[in-house]
Amino acid sequence: MTKGNDVNHVITALLENRRGVLARVVDLISGRGFNILSLNVAPTHDNTLSRMTMTIKGDDHVLEQVTKQLNKLVDVVDVSDLSQKRHISAELLLIEVSATPSERAEMAKLAELHDATVVCVHPNSMTIQMAGELDKVEDFLNLLQEGQVYELIRTGVIISPRDGTVNSEQ
Repeated sequence: MTKGNDVNHVITALLENRRGVLARVVDLISGRGFNILSLNVAPTHDNTLSRMTMTIKGDDHVLEQVTKQLNKLVDVVDVSDLSQKRHISAELLLIEVSATPSERAEMAKLAELHDATVVCVHPNSMTIQMAGELDKVEDFLNLLQEGQVYELIRTGVIISPRDGTVNSEQ
């Protein structure tokens, strides 16, 4: 990766599962002028730890600064940038799209072609659920026409290394 190029960095961190830790992490990053594009936090199999996955856009300097700042926090156990390593990533999407009764079959077929599922049908719309790699989600969204989307809810990216050595949980 070349210095000066803005790319999306996906950073994971193991955090102590305590009140206020997430707020301190977000304050630290936003206080330095970095923008968090997506953020996911949930407990791990060890209920004393939570895994935070965030996407930040920037160059190598931004990545270095965010990583250094996170490592300074007492409640942060481990930090990893998995963006440039072999990884598995996914995002969950719920999207309500325009679909009159005569358009439902076509929209359902489009969803099926992208391994998405219709989870709710309304009189003039339907809600589709999709989980998959970011590129696959983006490809599906790009096929939808302007004005067709009523509501879009995304979880943001979650990521795990392909070698199974995500942050060293202790």
